[in-house]
Amino acid sequence: MAEIEFLILADHAEAVGGKLYLTGAGWTDSWRGPQPEGQPLPITHFGIAVSVLVAWTETNRPQHLRMRIENEDGTTQHATVEGDIEVGRPPGLPPGSDQRAVLAVNANVQFPSPGGYRIVAEVGEGVRTVSFRVHDAPTPART
Repeated sequence: MAEIEFLILADHAEAVGGKLYLTGAGWTDSWRGPQPEGQPLPITHFGIAVSVLVAWTETNRPQHLRMRIENEDGTTQHATVEGDIEVGRPPGLPPGSDQRAVLAVNANVQFPSPGGYRIVAEVGEGVRTVSFRVHDAPTPART
């Protein structure tokens, strides 16, 4: 059975040649700063990296992957990304070996309000989430 092995937020994510390249990965807070009255909310750019582990018995058949952004009460916000992935068995792969598919999605999102959000990724019966918060305050100084 296919499963979401991991799900990571980053400033930017790329998947090239079966490898993930992440910049500024692993954050939980997005600081967009206060906005002047009457100005539109800023657009937040971020990347989502996901690894799908496909069992030997599930290779060479499509696995449906769905990712979405939800707010704290579970309401889907903004985009939903979904599609099928199919991982084959390369020649010489030992019987019973799992296969990994890595994907990266970059998004430009205008969050309607500060607060808690989460990315939800699903494949088959498996679900994995990663939570984060959007703040309307300057980025705090690091010491």
